[in-house]
Amino acid sequence: MKILLVGSGGHVGGVARDEFEQRGHDVICATRSTDPGVDTSDAESISNLLRSVGTVDAIVIAVGAAAFKPVTELTREDYVAAFTSKTLGQIEFVTQGLDHLTDGGSITFVTGVLSREPIPTASAAAMANGAVESFVISAAPELPRGIRINAVSPNVLANSPHYHDAFAGMTPVTDEAVANAFVRSVEGNVTGRILTV
Repeated sequence: MKILLVGSGGHVGGVARDEFEQRGHDVICATRSTDPGVDTSDAESISNLLRSVGTVDAIVIAVGAAAFKPVTELTREDYVAAFTSKTLGQIEFVTQGLDHLTDGGSITFVTGVLSREPIPTASAAAMANGAVESFVISAAPELPRGIRINAVSPNVLANSPHYHDAFAGMTPVTDEAVANAFVRSVEGNVTGRILTV
């Protein structure tokens, strides 16, 4: 398969990239610094990327940022920034991406444990993740031409120990478990699913 992977330079995106390449897929990696590059908070940048890439069998998006602050300190601007980056940035790949997908293709978003489990200072990220997951469930039945959509939602990664203290009491997940969720989303037949890891 020809797979467009946005956010291949991050921890989760890197896990997906390595697994897809190992399985023999043609992976087109896109980050802010690749050529072509992409800024997922900018719809025109996404449009330019998709035009450059052409037609693909799958689009995987593993990006999105949010401010981590106590809820009493988060501002409207913090929430708007998280929603623009994490939520609208991914949804734009549905809005624009359908015309770049083969029949029966797939779109995979990335959310995370914060949509279902609280940690201190994560309200903005939780809001964005929850919105993405609700969109996936609602949009799946309406996508044309057999195109599927899912979200991979991992817990904190075992390969990111610098984050473990923030996720106190949670069990970090292995790269293999996260990779399997991406494979299921792209190579399987499920749609409208939040693939929790």
